[in-house]
Amino acid sequence: MREPYYQRDLALVHHLGFGFHADMCAPGVLALLEPYREGTLLEFGCGSGLLTRYLVDAGHKVIATDASPAMLELAREHAAGAHDFRLLALPDDPLPEVDAIVGIGHPISYLDTEDDIWKALINIAQASRFFALDICDLEWGTQSIRKNDFAKVGDDYAIFTRYSQPPPNKFRRDMTTFLRNDDGSWRRDEERHDNVLVDTEVIPALLEPYGVTATVKDSFGSEDLPAGLKVVVGERT
Repeated sequence: MREPYYQRDLALVHHLGFGFHADMCAPGVLALLEPYREGTLLEFGCGSGLLTRYLVDAGHKVIATDASPAMLELAREHAAGAHDFRLLALPDDPLPEVDAIVGIGHPISYLDTEDDIWKALINIAQASRFFALDICDLEWGTQSIRKNDFAKVGDDYAIFTRYSQPPPNKFRRDMTTFLRNDDGSWRRDEERHDNVLVDTEVIPALLEPYGVTATVKDSFGSEDLPAGLKVVVGERT
């Protein structure tokens, strides 16, 4: 069994350098969740709590979950006002019944197979009255911006990423991180992440037998998401 994605160093680098996605998506997510403000909200793939903090500040009762213990540790510090923090790995861990479920940063695309993604979507739909999440479409692997290597450097961290596309429909990141130690030296770590790309157009028909009306959109609200990153919004009818 492989180690969970986002070990300690990469989790911290992600928290320090990649909060822009939560900042960008939060207004649209909060608008979608407004009718469920009085209920219980489950966030899956909460990461270091970047969106969780927006949800808590907006008055939501949030159960924040992630499959990475390192991410949950950061989330407990960054979004301390959440109702609960739980280690949860889709598609097999049971989901509590809640009013709404949300997930950003395409956490569902980190599952091992397309079948796992479909199973997780069905479980999410059955456990909630409403859900909203982003997911990597097949188009995600065709964009030229993700065919070049990527680097990002901060005051106390650096990350270097190489992209590849293993067949049939995977998108791979080989990441090397550097973090500054307390004594001023640097430590290095490496992680490889695979995302499974799916045809998002089939999702509404997949969920219809479960009493869910789902739509596939280009954004949560008015934000500009990267090409190939789709938003699925579903409501139990």
